[in-house]
Amino acid sequence: MLHIINKSPYDRPALDSVLKTGEGTILLIEDGVYAAAKGGAVEPKLKAAMGNFKIYALTPDIEARGIADRVMDGVLQVDYAGFVDLVAENKTNQSWL
Repeated sequence: MLHIINKSPYDRPALDSVLKTGEGTILLIEDGVYAAAKGGAVEPKLKAAMGNFKIYALTPDIEARGIADRVMDGVLQVDYAGFVDLVAENKTNQSWL
């Protein structure tokens, strides 16, 4: 399952809810990409989840928010074509608010 998160983990609990599901693929878009930043309060949770989840972040959103130099190791970056590929590769997609 592809879990698409577009809200900041500092504003909404969507990432925590996804992590409770146990496994899958996470795509961080829009303000959700703040979860991928090194040194944030969310970093330990996301690093711990990397054993169960593949974690992607949308590169244009990372760049737009000025955190391109702070993306943590293990987070894979994708462009819009990669976003489409992830949606097509996953039988089920869930957008979290």
